[in-house]
Amino acid sequence: MKTIVIYNSQTGFTKRYAEWIAEAAGADCLELSAAKKADLFPYEAIVFGGWACAGSISKIKWFKENLDKWAGKKLIAFCVGASPIENPEIDIALKRVFNESELEKVTVFYCPGGFNYAKMSVASKLMMKMFIKALKAKKDKTEDDEIMIKKISSSYDISDKKYIDPILECLKE
Repeated sequence: MKTIVIYNSQTGFTKRYAEWIAEAAGADCLELSAAKKADLFPYEAIVFGGWACAGSISKIKWFKENLDKWAGKKLIAFCVGASPIENPEIDIALKRVFNESELEKVTVFYCPGGFNYAKMSVASKLMMKMFIKALKAKKDKTEDDEIMIKKISSSYDISDKKYIDPILECLKE
C-alpha cells in the first residue's frame, strides 16, 4: 500500500515518530509545509501526526479539511504528547478532536513523547510556565497534580518505538 506520513513537529518528538512509522512501513515522509504542496492522490494511505496542543492536535484543521477529498484512502491521525499512554484523559481529549462522522473515516492514535524546553517556542514556554504556576497555586492539590508539576517542570523523553506498533497494524489491515 503506497503510504505517506505527514507531520507537524515543534520540538522533534512528532518528527521522530513520523520517521519511525515511515521507515517501518516503507512510506514517504514529509513535513506538513512540504505536504501541502505535494500531490497526495497516488497514496492509498495518509498518516498525519501532530503534537498535543491545548486539548487538540496541532495543524489538525488541515487534515480534517481534506477528509472528503481523500475518500477511499486509509486515513490515520496520531497525536504526540507529554502524558504517559495510560493517562485516561488522552482518550477523552482525542474524542473531542474528531466528530462521529470524521471518526468513521479516520483511525486515531496517541504516542507519548515528552518535553524539550530548549526547542519550544517562546509562546509554548510561556504557556507551560503559566500552567505550572496555576498548578502550584492550586489549594487542594492531588497527588497527580504534584506528579504533574514535578514532571513538566523540566525536559524529559518518554518516546519509544513500541508505540508505533498499533499504527503499523492498522496500516496492514
